[in-house]
Amino acid sequence: MVLAPVFALVFLIFAVMFGMFRVRTRALTTKEVRVSQIAVGQDAWPKQATQVSNTYVNLFEMPVLFFALIALALPLRQADLVIVLLSWVYVVLRYLHAGIYATSNDLRYRFGTFAASSLVLLAMWVYFALKLFLAI
Repeated sequence: MVLAPVFALVFLIFAVMFGMFRVRTRALTTKEVRVSQIAVGQDAWPKQATQVSNTYVNLFEMPVLFFALIALALPLRQADLVIVLLSWVYVVLRYLHAGIYATSNDLRYRFGTFAASSLVLLAMWVYFALKLFLAI
């Protein structure tokens, strides 16, 4: 069951990637930005395209630690119910964070969901380490 939240997070990453493609394509076809403006750098993209792009990049930062934990917990047989439940909490928070980041970008809510997901991920790593080193 621990792979279900992993697949859910992978699905989110692909969904944001396709959303980024859609928003960027629209910006190019409506002439909000020209190819020559973005050929060398990303600064010329309109606000919405930048937000979705930043959301996509963000999904390759902290979630790497989530994927690493699951990749270690599985072969070490440490992926118990606590890890599965915390994984789901983490993934739901990442969905909320991505939704906020790509739309309203309200920093109060965006930071809150980021901080909460980071604390859940930290708790997962602490729990995993305790299980390994203290055999709890």
